[in-house]
Amino acid sequence: MEGAGSFGAGRAGGALDPVAFVKQPQTILRILSWIFSIVVFGSIVNEGYINSGSERLHCIFNKNNDACNYGITIGVIAFLASIFFFALDIYFPQISSVKDRKKAVLLEMGFSGFWAFLWFVGFCFLANQWQRTSPRELPLNQGADAARAAIAFSFFSIITWAGLTVRAVQKYLLGTDMTLFTTDHVDGNPTIQPYPTGTAMETTETYQSPPFTENLQTSPKGYQVPTY
Repeated sequence: MEGAGSFGAGRAGGALDPVAFVKQPQTILRILSWIFSIVVFGSIVNEGYINSGSERLHCIFNKNNDACNYGITIGVIAFLASIFFFALDIYFPQISSVKDRKKAVLLEMGFSGFWAFLWFVGFCFLANQWQRTSPRELPLNQGADAARAAIAFSFFSIITWAGLTVRAVQKYLLGTDMTLFTTDHVDGNPTIQPYPTGTAMETTETYQSPPFTENLQTSPKGYQVPTY
């Protein structure tokens, strides 16, 4: 997995490499999830309702409006969530606090896993209602392609969001590398260096002799007049 630092990211404040960021599997899955969500709710909104002999519009999935509403709801929320987590992926290396990084990873892991489950429910719901839809309710096979697209890309969304969940779990299990953090402690407070227990001062007294080592006892104590 990319990144040798805390929760899969490098040292806080490092420069972002756009090419390496786009090539990451997590980024690719994020973009695909964003595209798939557009296809699902876009297909239902544009062609998911038909007017069969009345002024009232009916959902093409067995005239069950709950099916259309469910597909649109999870699709729109997945669309917005993909944008949010994509921005979070860009900002994630700038987060210096280990606790904040952990919260972000837990949020991504929980949401991705939950949304993969909702996409599974949506796929089963839409497929079941489409099987119950009578061809007589769709004149000229109206909206059939949109219904199949919504079902297919709901299934693809299960795979992408499950992959994002796996990536988030890997980031969480990667844990923290505290050597990358020199200013922030785990709880966000600056680390306090302990006072050294050893004495930095030398206890032994060293006496250095003066540069002139004349014997004061042999030197004359006064001035003597020279004899001629």
